[in-house]
Amino acid sequence: LSERVHIEGDDGHHLQRVRRLRIGEHVTLADGSGRWRLYEITDAPRGSLVVDARGEPETEPDLTPRVAVALALTKGGLESVAARLTEIGVHRISLLATQRCVVKWEAARATAATERLRSVAREAAAQSRRARVPEIGDLVDIRSLAGRPDVVVADREGVAVSELAEPPDGEWTLVVGPEGGLAPEERALFDAPRLAVGPYVLRAETAPIAASAALIGRARWSVPE
Repeated sequence: LSERVHIEGDDGHHLQRVRRLRIGEHVTLADGSGRWRLYEITDAPRGSLVVDARGEPETEPDLTPRVAVALALTKGGLESVAARLTEIGVHRISLLATQRCVVKWEAARATAATERLRSVAREAAAQSRRARVPEIGDLVDIRSLAGRPDVVVADREGVAVSELAEPPDGEWTLVVGPEGGLAPEERALFDAPRLAVGPYVLRAETAPIAASAALIGRARWSVPE
């Protein structure tokens, strides 16, 4: 967030050639970690913009506790889920390989898909005017989360969000299974609270959004010192 920034590449092309922003208009730039600043366009070379600061850097509110989501691979909808989780304020999104996942990713596909989700999260943050872009973690086996004190498992037979204790390290990690749910041996991995958001069976792409929104409703928004 320097005093002057030259916006080039895909962002510069989009703003100057597609959005047709002109000299004298104002834009907000963010660093992806919670800080943002107001700028004025002072020059518009072809396919790029030059902007000068017109305010001091600001810091947007953050959640306490934060909410992270670890969700199983599904047949579709991951991009939409990542975008919606970004919009509501989730801090980190991880992908899980589980026994009942219909989708199986090889290493090359996992890398490409994860990079695509990072791009989706960045676009969703910009669209929703969020200065924090959530982290998108690599695909991991669900067993890597066993024994962690921050885990909450989405489960229709769980408790209401009001009954959850706050996580010891300032962050909940919500685990959401695939279309067929977690296998019994996977459920046994977690001596963790179960969170229910209603009596109905939710689709795999609905559950992470609904459960995350419930946890965020329990959290507090404040500006970091």
